[in-house]
Amino acid sequence: MTSVQELERPQVAPIADREQVSVIVKAVVRATEQWGLTGHEAAALFDVPQATWDRMKQDAFKGRLDRDKVTRASLIIGIFKGLRLLFNGPLTSQWPSLPNKGAPYDGRRPIDMMIAGGIPAMAAVRQHIDALRGGV
Repeated sequence: MTSVQELERPQVAPIADREQVSVIVKAVVRATEQWGLTGHEAAALFDVPQATWDRMKQDAFKGRLDRDKVTRASLIIGIFKGLRLLFNGPLTSQWPSLPNKGAPYDGRRPIDMMIAGGIPAMAAVRQHIDALRGGV
């Protein structure tokens, strides 16, 4: 039996098409590089082993993206875009790595919150950025 939450959750299909995978991975790599994340932080955010992340950075990744990775990519790209629309100047790229005293960060860096909290935390950051932009 399907729960109400499962029915309400958008269904994200895995992606195996190499061209689509390449475009998505390049966008994620670009965002994490713009944010100044270390390889370890970027791999943790995208929830892949360091060796896989290294292949992704070199555009040598030949795998597919499962639902989790497609969701993470969507959130990362959405946050990246939202920050570019919200801020002008250095905050566009620095914001995820700066300590934030406001809720829900409580002094943590948004990137640390997203790594520790996974997709739910990434979605919360995305919603926060959208709300600041007046899009919610």
